Amino acid sequence: MGDSSVAGALVPSVPKPEAAPSGDASTAAAATTAALALALAEEAGTRAASASPQGPAAEGEGPADRDLLCPICMAVIKDAFLTACGHSFCYMCIVTHLSHKSDCPCCGHYLTKAQLYPNFLLDKVLKKISARQIAKTASPIDQFRYALQQGNEMGVKELDSLMTLIAEKKRQMEQQESETNMQILLVFLHCLRKQKLEELNEIQTDLQYIKEDIGAVERHRLELYRTKERYSMKLRMLLDDPAAQKMWPSPIDKASSLFLPNSRTPLSASCPGSLQNKKLDLKAQVSHQGFQRRDTLTCSDPPNSPIQSGNVIARKRRVQAQFNELQEYYLQRRRTGAQSCRQEERDIVAMNREGYHAGLQDFQSVLTTFTRYRCGYLLCRLRVIAELRHGDLFHSANIVSSIEFDRDDELFATAGVSKRIKVFEFSSVVNEPSDVHCPVVEMATRSKLSCLSWNKYSKNVIASSDYEGIVTVWDVQTRQSVMEYEEHEKRAWSVDFSRTEPSMLVSGSDDCKVKVWCTKQEASVINIDMKANICSVKYNSGSSFYVAVGSADHHIHYFDLRNPSAPVHVFGGHKKAVSYVKFLSNNELASASTDSTLRLWDVKDNCPVRTFRGHKNEKNFVGLSVNNEYIACGSETNEVFVYHKAISKPAASHRFVSSDLDDADDDPGSYFISAVCWKSDSPTMLTANSQGTIKVLVLAP
Repeated sequence: MGDSSVAGALVPSVPKPEAAPSGDASTAAAATTAALALALAEEAGTRAASASPQGPAAEGEGPADRDLLCPICMAVIKDAFLTACGHSFCYMCIVTHLSHKSDCPCCGHYLTKAQLYPNFLLDKVLKKISARQIAKTASPIDQFRYALQQGNEMGVKELDSLMTLIAEKKRQMEQQESETNMQILLVFLHCLRKQKLEELNEIQTDLQYIKEDIGAVERHRLELYRTKERYSMKLRMLLDDPAAQKMWPSPIDKASSLFLPNSRTPLSASCPGSLQNKKLDLKAQVSHQGFQRRDTLTCSDPPNSPIQSGNVIARKRRVQAQFNELQEYYLQRRRTGAQSCRQEERDIVAMNREGYHAGLQDFQSVLTTFTRYRCGYLLCRLRVIAELRHGDLFHSANIVSSIEFDRDDELFATAGVSKRIKVFEFSSVVNEPSDVHCPVVEMATRSKLSCLSWNKYSKNVIASSDYEGIVTVWDVQTRQSVMEYEEHEKRAWSVDFSRTEPSMLVSGSDDCKVKVWCTKQEASVINIDMKANICSVKYNSGSSFYVAVGSADHHIHYFDLRNPSAPVHVFGGHKKAVSYVKFLSNNELASASTDSTLRLWDVKDNCPVRTFRGHKNEKNFVGLSVNNEYIACGSETNEVFVYHKAISKPAASHRFVSSDLDDADDDPGSYFISAVCWKSDSPTMLTANSQGTIKVLVLAP
């Protein structure tokens, strides 16, 4: 009887029988077959519960009544037993309780194991409730498995029917899975084909650019060769003319001296033969490109061709060492076209050289500057041409926070924790070898200094920012402060004079404020409140309206001071505080961060250009300086690193090594580079470290 009731509860599509005989095998088999069919139908997406007359009733049933819970374990009673006092418990629960106590857990009456009786009616009710719960919550497959476990009998025909249904369902599922797999594979292949076609189109476009540029370069080389030939022929004609020889040297000869080893060497009768050798040498240089001369020359090529000189070979090695970086830069410039502040001059050059693309002209300039200086295996060599100590007898603190050249690059000023601004004459430092150089001007301050900025119009005006938040404008000639601005509430990290408006300067502070000052007014003219500490501020070199702000929030905020309420753009990419910002040009901005990277940004198109890695900078201000092509920064390894703006790897480096016997035993890792500054349009730079050592370095040509 129990089996029939359970079977009736598991089949939602068949009304529940009132009293099915336990021996009715056909009824049970039919019920089981219908359950499996329903299970398969629901696996295919059919909701059989909606067709079941017991569905709403089953859904309406709530959780089990509290009376059906065991008072000891508070779970649904399992193997119910009744006590003499009329309470029901799980068999194991009440037996365990009576092994320790002889009373009823509910009413406290005396009770022994002999007074326990099986509660068959409650067991039957609980099994029905359990079956309903399984029918409500279990999957159709679980319901079918449960029905088989209850011992429902089935005939062979019913089993054959079930096996047929299962086999058909399996075939459908396998077919559907195969179709899905084929669809996914086809989508992948289409995406791969599209990607490869795009790459192929890009490669074909790049090859076309390269082909055009090769043709343009060959045409230009041919023009240079023909020009040289014309000068050579004119020179030969003059040498053959006795009257012209008396006028030596002539303007034409001076022009031809660009191509001759020594234009003032006396010429003998063998000069025409030498000229023929030179012609034949140039012929060999262009003959492999398809150019054939009409003249017949009898002399052979010289054994040492100028093309294979040591300088050319060294420059080729530098190109090979950074070939991938140079290739990336060439393709970038060639695809987008040259973007230069001297566009008008570039246009004139492009007109003079037919087919010479501006992007190629820009890349040629980069290639020339990159390979100009002498290199070791991978890095260019920085040569020390002067060195001096910044410290003095009265101040043990030697960290140099800032170094700046004046307007004419004749003087440079240093500042740091010694609370003094020292101005040195650059030529004296370089030309007069000495360990200690006396400054030509020295000005004492009240607090430690963080930054200096020379006025680009007035040679005697310099601004400083200090640890008390004071921005001071100094007259170097009189050694007196001209203006003092005390509006910052915390340490001021940076100050900068405008290059286009000499009376304007900007400062940034730990009080999260950027302030713009005018030397003609005693108070700030613009105040910008930000949410994070300000580490660096810098005017755009071509405008007095645009200011870049490096912040501790890991971003660079680019402001138009005509509308300072919100930045024009926020450059994100650094992972830590931005410690320095510097402009290479009107459109190129370099930034340094304590995430040990430098980044180059395009402020015109508001996009990142390149990331530079190689130095170490995690907590200190290590300096940043730029010129037209190179970026220099310090490192916490006590080294100076130089990057070319087109190459993400270092182009040169120099490690500071102490020459002082007292400092020889110190750990070099305890010092770091604290300031760097390029000399304008020059391979020369000033560098200083936290030990107070200042060096003048130059990229070796």
